[in-house]
Amino acid sequence: MTPLVLSRDLPAARAPSLLWSLTAVAAALTLLALVWAPFDPRLIDGTPVWAKPLKFAVSFVALFATLALVEDRLSLRWRNGLILRGTTTVMGTAMVLEMGYMIYQAARAEASHFNFSTPFHEIMYVSVMGTGAVLLVLGIAVFGVAVARDRDAALTPGLRSGVTWGFVLSCVLTLVVAGTMSTSTGHYVGTPVLDTRLPFVGWSAEVGDLRPAHFLSLHAMQALPLLGLLLDRAGSARPGRTVALAGAGYAALTLAVFAQALMGLPLIRL
Repeated sequence: MTPLVLSRDLPAARAPSLLWSLTAVAAALTLLALVWAPFDPRLIDGTPVWAKPLKFAVSFVALFATLALVEDRLSLRWRNGLILRGTTTVMGTAMVLEMGYMIYQAARAEASHFNFSTPFHEIMYVSVMGTGAVLLVLGIAVFGVAVARDRDAALTPGLRSGVTWGFVLSCVLTLVVAGTMSTSTGHYVGTPVLDTRLPFVGWSAEVGDLRPAHFLSLHAMQALPLLGLLLDRAGSARPGRTVALAGAGYAALTLAVFAQALMGLPLIRL
């Protein structure tokens, strides 16, 4: 007779990591904004009220999914360590606060960013959202350093180099670009007359716009790891060196786009 196997004898299924849970939350918020936006025709400065929550929700999906994919390849010692658990908790809290405020402001048809109309709005934008943004980008760097130090991580050489360089550069470049943007009264450098914008992204095609540089800085964390992965699959002899050179070029491109915006020049003039 086959002995009865009790449930406690079975191996426990691995619970989804907090990073994958945060990815799911951001995806749900993306879906919510997509479904609700067609029913709300209101505008904020000529832009649909749900455009900003939607863009940020999509950005958070990319952020946390990227971190989760990397975390899955770390050793158990690092994956379950206090440093990464604490970092993930802080980043998740920052996302909830930022998205919560943006959704609240969108429902009221009021701007969430560059809104200094009342002490409440100023505190939420400068103190809460500003601090949250800094913690989010610092968290990216923490994961990059963890990848560099975890010698038991299941990462090929090019991918390891790509994650390390990409995550650290994403943090540094974003602090520079977003830090400058946060001290301004908006993301434009100059005053548009016709308010001509590039299709889909909405970046100014008339005056300087800091958002293209911000976009590049944020997505170094995806671009360089992808390059490293491709180099590994191509059998590159020195993928780490190639990734480092590409990282320097990527940083130079980001800073050039940033400088162009500061001079009041659009990325593409239409």
